[in-house]
Amino acid sequence: MKKKSLLPYLLITPVMIILISLVLYPIIVTFYYSLRKMKLTEPNNYYFLGFKNYIDIINKYDFWYSFQNTMIIMIVVIILCAIISFIFAMMLNVESKMKNILMAISIIPWALPPYINGILWKWIFYPGFGFINKILYSLNLIEEPIQFFSNRYYIMIIIGIIVAWRNIPFCSIVLLSAIRAIPNVIYDVANIDGANKIQTLTKITIPLLIPAFSIIFTFTSISAINVFDEVIALIEYSNLGKTLLVENYINTFSFLNFGYGSALTYLIMIISGIFGILYIKAMSKRIEYI
Repeated sequence: MKKKSLLPYLLITPVMIILISLVLYPIIVTFYYSLRKMKLTEPNNYYFLGFKNYIDIINKYDFWYSFQNTMIIMIVVIILCAIISFIFAMMLNVESKMKNILMAISIIPWALPPYINGILWKWIFYPGFGFINKILYSLNLIEEPIQFFSNRYYIMIIIGIIVAWRNIPFCSIVLLSAIRAIPNVIYDVANIDGANKIQTLTKITIPLLIPAFSIIFTFTSISAINVFDEVIALIEYSNLGKTLLVENYINTFSFLNFGYGSALTYLIMIISGIFGILYIKAMSKRIEYI
């Protein structure tokens, strides 16, 4: 009996070791660093600060500038993923010979590395000879190329498009699964009652997809907050398009201010953690169809 009771603990021991060494330990060490003055360019100037690093971050303009940029990206990503993923899910739900091929093609953006996605879209929006400027110029809509990378809001919208493009396949699959999980009997009853396609869509399909949409909102929010590779591929470390992670990277690895950077890391982790909790709650919801 003792051996049987120890077996479950032995089986989870490797996982616990990995979690403690790769998750719990870095979290504790990062918090310890965040409470100290720790700048590698000043190795002898190392002492306890308490929560001063956090206060300095909150009072710093660069943090709020990066936070605003991240929020703009998040709004763009959520809107695009919600609308386009729903359209794709409805298209993939239609039985056709091309369904499996379309499913495979739709996963390509998700499978590509984020940095590669950023490079691909950089050439699309490139000011001089990018694809978008060529189309606009050929249609006589512009006389000079649009400088997409010289405007803060253009940059944020483009980054939002890139992140949305990467996340749309996953979001489409989530919505497609939710659509196929809706019992056909509900639609049969609606048809008997005389509901048309628009009424069926707005009164049945979309309301029953709210739990799936909540998963998409939280997942895409976390992706937007943690965007980094696409930003670097698009504009490198430009101050104009700084996000929270880029701001964190610059302070930690460029200025070597590990105390300040660790505090900023913790704040980003808390923000992401809030959306992570919402994501877990959304995943655990059960839908009552009947």
